[in-house]
Amino acid sequence: MRAVHALICLPVLLAPGCGGGSSPAAPAALAVQPAAVTVLTGSTVAFSASLGGVSGVAVTWSVVEAASGTISAAGVYTAPLAPVTCHVQAALASDPSRTARAAVTVVPAAPPGTPDLGLGASLNGWLPFPADSPWNQDVSGLPADPASAAIIAFVGAGAGLHADFGSGTYDGAPIGIPYAVVAATQPRVAVAYQAYGDESDPGPMPIPVPPPFEGADPTGTSGDRHVIVLDRDNNFIYELYGSQLQTGGSWKADSGAIWDATSNALRPWGWTSADAAGLPLFPGLAKYGEVASDNLRHALRLTVPTTRRAFVAPATHWASSNTSASAPPMGARIRLKAGKDISGFPPQSRVILQALKTYGMILADNGSAWFISGSPDPRWDNADLHALGGITGADLEVVQMDTVHTTVPTGAAPVIQAFAASPSTVAAGASVTLSWTATGATRFFLTPEPGPARGTSAVVKPAATTTYTLLAEGPYGSATRTATVTVN
Repeated sequence: MRAVHALICLPVLLAPGCGGGSSPAAPAALAVQPAAVTVLTGSTVAFSASLGGVSGVAVTWSVVEAASGTISAAGVYTAPLAPVTCHVQAALASDPSRTARAAVTVVPAAPPGTPDLGLGASLNGWLPFPADSPWNQDVSGLPADPASAAIIAFVGAGAGLHADFGSGTYDGAPIGIPYAVVAATQPRVAVAYQAYGDESDPGPMPIPVPPPFEGADPTGTSGDRHVIVLDRDNNFIYELYGSQLQTGGSWKADSGAIWDATSNALRPWGWTSADAAGLPLFPGLAKYGEVASDNLRHALRLTVPTTRRAFVAPATHWASSNTSASAPPMGARIRLKAGKDISGFPPQSRVILQALKTYGMILADNGSAWFISGSPDPRWDNADLHALGGITGADLEVVQMDTVHTTVPTGAAPVIQAFAASPSTVAAGASVTLSWTATGATRFFLTPEPGPARGTSAVVKPAATTTYTLLAEGPYGSATRTATVTVN
């Protein structure tokens, strides 16, 4: 019986191993949301605390590291004006010894009117190309083209507009054409061209990792596979079509173009680009930040099923064998009629439709009828964008077109009179000035570096003996010339 009595559990002092006993419950976990965040200098972010998953718990807030910003009693953190990495801390009001932290990374904010960095980054009101660029032109007061009714009927007067972009994914890929904004320090990678190498601008290109790739698999071969990158510090736009990521980080592409965002200079007549019409893609994308701020101030990119074997500036290329005058030429601008009432449309659609009245759409590729291009963003409201289908071809009109080119314009090709390196023999890493003179050219590129160039000179610092190639492009073609720098 003594063995039995030895196992009896007392009601107050529980012996180890006694049946029916329990250990004291662990304290509920205190947590801060979000647990980690990146914010811009001078901006704010709201934090909250929860206890055991229950929000609304009373806490005292603080910033752990000195001179790393401030946080209010309500948990609103204000970042300092200089970059820093720090932590905000919540202490339980009923037991200050119980704390939780969140990591904060403060990064530089772009100056007003300067794009942020990253995938789908806000442009902060910045527009590519000068104010008088066709992309930025207000066409609301221009007359309709005499062929407008025939062209609209050809494409489809009863077909509705469609936003070819949105939130979420389709076939495993973001919906739309993505882009990235990078700094001048972004490493360049090699690009090898396939189908349209003789109409492409040379790499290397500052493509980041992960890339802003249109599609589910950058190493795949299906779809248009566009890649678009804006170098915000140098104001150049890099675009690829039919791109494919290679082992080691280089790329192959069917065609590619580099655009000087400070210039209206076109690429040579008859040349394609990363878009069928020879146009840049980036300026024609609907971007969430522009729509959300009611600041969409440019024309949008448009596709239709069948185009004409013709183009009108700013397009430089056709992609059709159809010669019907009722088929729209590449580069045609189509706008929403001024009298169309858009007041009943939801917010995102309404901003887009107002832009279609003011700036219109520029026909850039063969595709589905009245499809508008944009960049993917999780903040798009797909139901809102779907309302664009309430606008049909009958609500649209073609803006009066300039010269419709059914043959490629011809003229004098560029001539490079001189291209030289000074000095031509240097120590490794020393500065060398490459300079040139040319006629009939509006765009210049230097390979293997630094790539696109403005003016008539550029500075390089070769590490080994290098032969540099100057490519000069003009309205009627291109020319090349080389210069060698010997490194001792």
